[in-house]
Amino acid sequence: MKWLLIFWAAPVSFLGAWYYLSYYDMSFGIFMFTRQMHDLVFHIYGNILGIPPETIPPLVARAIAFDTLLVFAILAFRKRDAIWAWWKRRQASRSGEVALPSAESLSNAP
Repeated sequence: MKWLLIFWAAPVSFLGAWYYLSYYDMSFGIFMFTRQMHDLVFHIYGNILGIPPETIPPLVARAIAFDTLLVFAILAFRKRDAIWAWWKRRQASRSGEVALPSAESLSNAP
């Protein structure tokens, strides 16, 4: 599960960092982070896909949001027992129920 999160987070972080730095032209002397490269990349993708380049960033954002939802749904499914136990403890504490000590803990009393 750790590797799934790593292989999901690394490309999303890299793409987000590149998009932010190139959109605001924070190049640090590297051509890859210039606004000119930003526009060129989206122009090329727009020509390949046959759509206007300005429609690509919202499509990518929706794809990342869907992938994120899918990854966290898989994670929640794998941890569903722990989540369910946490939910039951939370609801018990909210309703004012006091958890009674178990018979096992009373048998160890002096």
